[in-house]
Amino acid sequence: MSPTNGHANDPANSPTNAVQQFATASDTNIPTALTPTAAKIKELIVSLEVPFHPSVIEWRVTNTSKGGSPRGQVMPYADQRAYTDRLNTLFTPAGWTRKYTIHTSANFERSKDQKLVAKVLVTCELTIFAIGSHSATGEEFADDENAGTSAEAQAFKRACACFGLGRYLYYFTGTWVDLDERKRPKRVPRLDGWATPEGWRQGLRPNAEVASRLSERTTAGNTGNGDGHDISKGASDQRASLIREIEQMERSIGKRMYRGLLKTLARVWNPKDIQDPAIRQKVLAHMQAAERGFRRLDAALDRVGPEPLTQILRSLKLQSMDRVDNLQTLHEIVLALEAAPQK
Repeated sequence: MSPTNGHANDPANSPTNAVQQFATASDTNIPTALTPTAAKIKELIVSLEVPFHPSVIEWRVTNTSKGGSPRGQVMPYADQRAYTDRLNTLFTPAGWTRKYTIHTSANFERSKDQKLVAKVLVTCELTIFAIGSHSATGEEFADDENAGTSAEAQAFKRACACFGLGRYLYYFTGTWVDLDERKRPKRVPRLDGWATPEGWRQGLRPNAEVASRLSERTTAGNTGNGDGHDISKGASDQRASLIREIEQMERSIGKRMYRGLLKTLARVWNPKDIQDPAIRQKVLAHMQAAERGFRRLDAALDRVGPEPLTQILRSLKLQSMDRVDNLQTLHEIVLALEAAPQK
């Protein structure tokens, strides 16, 4: 039997996160018998956060020096197959799913070459059954022949990071190495202990100095000499893209909900003040869940009319929907309205 109102078939005492409340039935419809205990969920989340084995880590040149011997700033990354392998190992292929939504932007002038070009925008909604759902976006210029593939991989990895998978890679700020004549690294840096499975399980973590350098490099300009401490352009573009997406959500969910989620999840009023990439992802995922909740609310209103909503708001001591600033209250209102008799 499908879960009522499109909600997961969780036991009464099973924790349900705010994003999962507005997941679709097809994403969360699994037998109750497969629902793990709270202790098992905690164990699985811890396992998700463990770094990938160094053998699957690759290095990408993100900046190059100007003049002198060629040098480049390299950043570690993992192919999306490493992410799917981890999910399959922990949850089996039947224990998780992902759904992509693809859009194309209007043409605009690209700053680096003044060409008119569109962007391929992909949203990936990743659901780990009985744990929850997170969604994230990826983008690539449409004139790239692999634009769709690149944007999908980016969106998928970002959604994984919301669960902790691959999140540790955000702590890297780039290391400068010598490049060969084809601008490839002559050698790759050795990973610190905290960035290996063994070190992580022993309790090693990126220290405060690493986090401090990450913050400094976010605001520092490119020194252009190959010895600077600037963060990679890719990471900077990713941050700017997420912030724009969060800012655009205000029109969809209203100022009250927008500010409420920012304050509750990130303790800021402006998304530009969110320093942790995973928190930015979490804020966006919750705002997208709120957007889905408001769509369900509108659909229920069309069916039952405004009078039941007035009574529901009165019972919650709310004057209007404009006063709702959190997903839990929105969830309660939607469920009550969907249960109201048709007009």
